[in-house]
Formats: sequence, structure tokens, C-alpha cells
Amino acid sequence: MIPIETPDFYNDLSLTLQQIELILADGVTNRRAAAHHPVIATISDEDFPSQRVMILRECNWTHSTLRFHTDMRSQKITQITSRENAAVLVYDGPAKLQIRLSGKIVLGPVDAAEAAWHASTEFARRCYMTQSAPGNVSDAPVSGLPAWIEGKQPTLDMLKEARENFAILLFSFDRIDWLYLANKGHRRARYVLDEQDNSWKGSWLIP
Repeated sequence: MIPIETPDFYNDLSLTLQQIELILADGVTNRRAAAHHPVIATISDEDFPSQRVMILRECNWTHSTLRFHTDMRSQKITQITSRENAAVLVYDGPAKLQIRLSGKIVLGPVDAAEAAWHASTEFARRCYMTQSAPGNVSDAPVSGLPAWIEGKQPTLDMLKEARENFAILLFSFDRIDWLYLANKGHRRARYVLDEQDNSWKGSWLIP
């Protein structure tokens, strides 16, 4: 029988945690990575889960935070203002792994949003030029953008008014659930953040 190869982290909690950190860090810059577009779940005003895919902009492992960009007028802003509990899901089919992060999500500080705005490309900032709030009802299929800017890259002068619609979200996680699928046998682990020494305490779980 040919032995089934397993990755180094397969039976190692410490290496698995390192793998999680690498996956999230890669998701910031690698557009093809599953972690680049995770699912973010918040709680709606009706107390139901509200999910959407968002682009991961920054991972600060030292402070256990992830950064996302959003429109200040979106419904999720109202949701997180009253209910900060949130979750982030990364699923990578080809790699056969799933990462679930639990924590709280809040609006980021204005100075950090300002820095993120200027670090974005003009084309990316164009998303915040929509004339109405995301999610509003429309009588016809529309982009929401003014007709004169559709398909075009705006100048910095055109983007001035859009700045007030831009905000950043900071997700602080204190719990990680890891699942790795393998023919030899699945592996599942949970990590809980010990805030006293800012370290992760891991344990194996039945998959």
C-alpha cells in the first residue's frame, strides 16, 4: 500500500496555527487566494445572520485584526453599530481547508480610513461615487454610478465628494476554528486567544 502523504501541520497544533497566519497574510495581496475574498457575517436588525463576500485588505496577526473597506451608507454599518458580534469564513476547496474566525467588528478610526483611501487606486475609489446607498431599491438594473463615469477611471478631483462614503471596518477575532480535509483522516482544531499574554491556546476537536 502506498503511504498517504500529509502536510507538516497535520498533527501539530503550533504548525497549524502558523499555517492559518500564512493563509490570512497571503489573502491580503494574492487576489487568487481564497482568503482574499472571505465571507463576513454580521447580525441583521431582525437578529438574523447577514452574510456577504468582502475583500481582505489587511491582516494584523499581532493584534488579531482584519481590515475591510465598505460604503458608509451600507446596511451593515447600522448592523455593527448595534451588534458588534461577527464571524469571518475562509473556504479553500482545492486546499481542502476551512477557517472560521469569531469576534467583533467595528468602524475603524477616521485617520486609518483616510490612509486607506489614499492608498487605494482611483478605479477602486470609484465604487464610492454611487448616487444612492447600496441596497436601495431601483426600478431598473443599474450600477449606481453616474452615467458619465461608467466604464471610466475618475480623476482625483472627481473623487472628492466620494470620500465621505468610504469607511473601514476592523474585525477583531479571539477564536479560530480550523478544519482540514484529508483522505487519511480529517483534522479539526480550535484556538482561543488568551488576552492576558496575547497568545493562542489550541486544542484538537473531532472533525
